[in-house]
Amino acid sequence: MAEALEVKELEQVVVRFSGDSGDGMQLAGNIFSTVSASVGNGISTFPDYPADIRAPQGSLTGVSGFQVHIGSGKVYTPGDLCDVLVAMNAAALKTQYRYAKPQATIIIDTDSFGPNDLKKAQFETPDYLGEMGIDPDRVVQCPLTTMVKDCLADSGMDNKAILKCRNMFALGLVCWLFNRDLNLVNNFLREKFAKKPAIAESNIKVVQAGYDYGHNVHASVPATYRIESKEKVPGRYMDITGNKATAYGLIAAAEKAGLKLFLGSYPITPATDILHELSKHKSLGVMTVQCEDEISGAASAIGAAFAGALAATSTSGPGICLKSEAMNLAVIDELPLVIIDVQRGGPSTGLPTKSEQTDLLQVLYGRNGESPMPVIAATSPTNCFDAAYAAAKMALEHLTPVVLLTDAFVANGSAAWKLPTMAELPEIHPHYVTPEMKGNYTPYFRDEESLVRYWAIPGQEGYTHILGGLEKDGKTGAISTDPENHDLMCRLRADKVARIAVPDLQVEGDVDDAELLIVGFGGTYGHLYSAMEALRAKGHKVAHAHFEFINPLPANAAEVLKRYPKVVVAEQNLGQLAAYLRTKVDNFVPYQFNEVKGQPFVENQLIKYFESLI
Repeated sequence: MAEALEVKELEQVVVRFSGDSGDGMQLAGNIFSTVSASVGNGISTFPDYPADIRAPQGSLTGVSGFQVHIGSGKVYTPGDLCDVLVAMNAAALKTQYRYAKPQATIIIDTDSFGPNDLKKAQFETPDYLGEMGIDPDRVVQCPLTTMVKDCLADSGMDNKAILKCRNMFALGLVCWLFNRDLNLVNNFLREKFAKKPAIAESNIKVVQAGYDYGHNVHASVPATYRIESKEKVPGRYMDITGNKATAYGLIAAAEKAGLKLFLGSYPITPATDILHELSKHKSLGVMTVQCEDEISGAASAIGAAFAGALAATSTSGPGICLKSEAMNLAVIDELPLVIIDVQRGGPSTGLPTKSEQTDLLQVLYGRNGESPMPVIAATSPTNCFDAAYAAAKMALEHLTPVVLLTDAFVANGSAAWKLPTMAELPEIHPHYVTPEMKGNYTPYFRDEESLVRYWAIPGQEGYTHILGGLEKDGKTGAISTDPENHDLMCRLRADKVARIAVPDLQVEGDVDDAELLIVGFGGTYGHLYSAMEALRAKGHKVAHAHFEFINPLPANAAEVLKRYPKVVVAEQNLGQLAAYLRTKVDNFVPYQFNEVKGQPFVENQLIKYFESLI
């Protein structure tokens, strides 16, 4: 008779799937996170994959990982270290074990730990567990490849196709370990492989085999775990990545404004998924063009903006360099354009699949001439929707290009997202010409209070006008080289951006009496917030302020930054936000925490450094 199964309830857990780039770790991790989100768990994910298109099988550089943090409440980070590590081969164990807690459960495919596999992974002895100091009692040693082959022996699939199902066995085993409903997994697979039902059913069979294996050998892992949701808010939820949320934010903004959405883009890691996602939604009036290069992607979007669409272009840091001339055209023409920069490791090609915050000064200042442009930074995968919507609203209502900064961490990461209704979203009112201007319209006639010019769509009778890259007379719209006019136009463009109203900077934690204020921007929000909460749990007085709106700065930014005795600015660069804030706030001299590792912050390292300042 089988031993009775113990089910333990946990508050949170971190699982890391790892294997060769071709082992399907991203898919297994995505399915597990989606299933977890659908039952109401809070989730945060971190895909960590190499830049190689296809690294040599079993090599240390070719390991792909996917980490997911599941909690009973809101989850802010993918976690520093994992409680469960799935290592599909020797190289995965060698490179990923450092991300595991000392007491972590490790699941390995023993069929991928042969002499040749160990040699590729640079193990020196056959005793790979002993060599790494791993307690064998914590390791579930499963002949995974053999069992998948046995499971699909009668499927008619060739060996290569069978081996592609190995990730589903690992997924089934993890689903057993965390008491997940396989019906949710099965539904996901049938939807994903709707056009290949035989493939879907084979994967479902392998998932079940992995689940059954966990049940049958649970003596080696004597408990399964359940993570119940503390607060279930009614609504429709989905597990969404930052790039998909960005795409949805643009679609929603276009719908709210009553406009067509146009994206001109050139494929670049890690921004390409925005182009892929938007290309699926032609039925919603979305137009996408994959252009021949970066500048044409931006230029085509400027043409669409001139023609009256909500226009956007997406890229990463290297593409911002190449788009800068066209971005300046949008500045001098004062056309609404959303420029999405999914930041990655640089300089040059750098670390194309890793995450940094190193484009901040580039998007603020990296263009010729006086070229003011609003900058918004998304703080999480789900916030990418709100940030994209806000960027589109700002661009349309103030007739200006707007930069939306995300980064590879939030763009590829995912979280549980409650879908809003259109009625819940703020109104968007593009700054159109009025009937009274007909026959007397000039392109740079402005609203006296906001300094925003009026948007006339080409073809409207009585609103004929010319825009272009040469400076124009502010009154007539004719080309002008007059020095006084140029000085005036530069100041008007800058003042227009400075007058845009943005929400106040919010302070969390010990708002009134903090000894230390932690400051950040963009995708580091979850790590900095969690570090603050950990320090407060230790009895320290700590607060946290996070910038989503960077240009223009919130009106209360200077007051907040000068309110506290000590301020530390933490960012994934060598001090760009700190430098920018010093130029905007008199006598502001913060402490700094800077890393440029291409990896998310490690919460425990943040806590240690912040505690040293108190």
